[in-house]
Amino acid sequence: MNWDETGPDTDERAADAAAYDDRLVTGVADGEDTAVEAALRPKDLDEFVGQEKVREQLDLVLKAARARGATADHVLLSGAPGLGKTTLSMIIAAEMNAPIRITSGPAIQHAGDLAAILSSLQEGEVLFLDEIHRMSRPAEEMLYMAMEDFRVDVIVGKGPGATAIPLELPPFTLVGATTRAGLLPPPLRDRFGFTGHMEFYAPAELERVLHRSAGLLDVAIDTAGAAEIAGRSRGTPRIANRLLRRVRDYAQVKADGVIDREIAAAALKVYEVDARGLDRLDRAVLGALLKLFGGGPVGLSTLAVAVGEERETVEEVAEPFLVREGLLARTPRGRVATPAAWAHLGLVPPQHGAKGQAGLFGA
Repeated sequence: MNWDETGPDTDERAADAAAYDDRLVTGVADGEDTAVEAALRPKDLDEFVGQEKVREQLDLVLKAARARGATADHVLLSGAPGLGKTTLSMIIAAEMNAPIRITSGPAIQHAGDLAAILSSLQEGEVLFLDEIHRMSRPAEEMLYMAMEDFRVDVIVGKGPGATAIPLELPPFTLVGATTRAGLLPPPLRDRFGFTGHMEFYAPAELERVLHRSAGLLDVAIDTAGAAEIAGRSRGTPRIANRLLRRVRDYAQVKADGVIDREIAAAALKVYEVDARGLDRLDRAVLGALLKLFGGGPVGLSTLAVAVGEERETVEEVAEPFLVREGLLARTPRGRVATPAAWAHLGLVPPQHGAKGQAGLFGA
């Protein structure tokens, strides 16, 4: 709710996507999420939960543009998947009373692809470009001129006889979304008039998201039940809504349909999501690190073999959350478990841990 280019890493991306598919606690949307989110998305900024600073700043930008009778400045939204970037792009279009065109960076392989989209835009239309950092370089360079001068040069012919035909574009608003803002070249970043960074949500904000979603889904949930789900949602509204739907299923089959703390905890135990939001893969990585390697340090490849996963899956899928939660540290010598990891799995660290661990954490 509130939430390519072809190249040598295409297969790795596909593998990562497959690894996400069967996880409840990933912020990447699946087919079911896409269908449900359409009904759960807020329609205006007042209804949007969380992201207070971004909402306040964006509200000023949009109100000023409406007062001038002009199109809004180009907007760049960055942050992890599932925090509401697509939702905000739709709200921008609604607030400006403008149509919205949705596409993505991987879908724009050539400058011609982008030229075709840009030339068909209406005046004031919002163009939402998801994963903008994955757009091809030729298209990226064309976008510079389109954003700044509302003009593109279409190349006709090849070789010495090629001719550049200037094509004027109607004023439009580009909303770019990215999970990796650092991969955007500075000339592109500088052309956005407003940049908003989406933060992870606090549990109290996720509870508000859950109560709102439960009302729209006609699900009965009490305060304690919402708090239990929110605490396991990794600060991400999309995950909270996904867990809500799974808990709803459990409550309808195993109980009277009302979600309270006990029902939520029992349901998420079935789906292997623990009290801190860790799932099977997360616990497997931590368990191997603690039980097989004494807490580390251990190399990434060795750790991946120990849990029977690809190196990229461990590094890109499991580790970011474990690091953010303070359960795992990346060091020059390898991965190391923190004292919090031992406590979370209910294990006692060895008195004389692996070499190097005592110096890192004083164990």
